[in-house]
Amino acid sequence: MLAQSQVFNEAQDLLESTMGINISAKQIQRVSESYGADLENNIVGLIKDEAGLKEKQIDKITYLMPDGSMIYTREEGWKEVKVGRIFHAEDVVKIQDKRSHITDSMYVCHIGECKDFFDKMEHYADRYTRKICVADGAKWIWNWASDIYPEMVQILDFFHAIEKLCDYATVQYPDNPKQKIKWIARQKKLLLTDKVLRVIKNITMQLPSNKDARKAKEQLLCYYKNNQSRMKYGTYKREGYIIGSGAIESAHRNVIQQRMKLSGQRWTRNGAQQIINLRAHKKSNRWPEVTELIKQAA
Repeated sequence: MLAQSQVFNEAQDLLESTMGINISAKQIQRVSESYGADLENNIVGLIKDEAGLKEKQIDKITYLMPDGSMIYTREEGWKEVKVGRIFHAEDVVKIQDKRSHITDSMYVCHIGECKDFFDKMEHYADRYTRKICVADGAKWIWNWASDIYPEMVQILDFFHAIEKLCDYATVQYPDNPKQKIKWIARQKKLLLTDKVLRVIKNITMQLPSNKDARKAKEQLLCYYKNNQSRMKYGTYKREGYIIGSGAIESAHRNVIQQRMKLSGQRWTRNGAQQIINLRAHKKSNRWPEVTELIKQAA
């Protein structure tokens, strides 16, 4: 429990100062990584056992949010950790006008190939009939979504869409910030009323004001055209769907970075995966699975 939240030396100090138990940091590391490896073996075994089997379908609106962030490993330098967050619409509780809290989530984390990560995602997601994927414009995500769940609603994160628009407007109107703000506001209003084609036309008709604007315009048009089927924000909002991927960005901070990027951390790839497995189980309210492994070993 301590190892998934603290550096191993801190875990040693906490055990000694609060409970009078003297266990070395190295032993804490060995034990925690061992159980993290057992969790990995368990999920891989379940995926193999369930191949070709059909689970009972559950009729709940379920969000799938995959994304990637980086951690540093000794063997390979910076490596991407793919993180998936799965939660039900009924678990999204509104706190304030523009703020919600998700009461329960399943986290899936993997360092390595997309296929292995998505095998884990599918293990938990297959049982739900009404799936919605909210993500940025990464092709590896949309290719998977279209291939495996063609019936799933795909939503391009609204804030990524606006961020790209702002990047273009900044270089298109470098000396006229008021005009930039007005132009962005008009396009944003159109996007929120399902008029992405109108926005694409507006961008196409603009003459680039400089060399940087020409390049930014091409990139923005490519991004919007590739994702226009995922930008029906007016329809999504009427259906009550989430249109932003803030939940998965929060997951990167809370599940991965708060532990894996603490000062002085130097991870092997396997060690990182094993501690991430423990942390994902803790954040998913699945810690009893870890204690059950410990009981079995005893």
